[in-house]
Amino acid sequence: MSRPLLSAAGGALLRTLLARVDNERHRIILTSWTTVDWHSLTFAGERHRASFSVTGVDALELAARWTEGLEDADLPLGRGRFVADLTVTANEPQPDGSVRIDLEALTLDD
Repeated sequence: MSRPLLSAAGGALLRTLLARVDNERHRIILTSWTTVDWHSLTFAGERHRASFSVTGVDALELAARWTEGLEDADLPLGRGRFVADLTVTANEPQPDGSVRIDLEALTLDD
């Protein structure tokens, strides 16, 4: 049996992230996404790693606007899920003018 490319929590996280730049979301390209189950004694959830390419003539400005305050933002996922931790691990301009953004996030089931 195959698994969907994104889990329910992963899909909700991706939609919430892209909603931060709703009218320019077409300029943010998902290049990789991995999800692994995560458990502690009291919580269950998933750990996500994602890479994006921000494109366009003002990619640096869009990348900065998209990630500004992201680590402290309240990101609603709905259906009893929430983002417990999110870190921008890379924000790197590329030779072609795009910007590579890498994120790591922990989503928990309420």
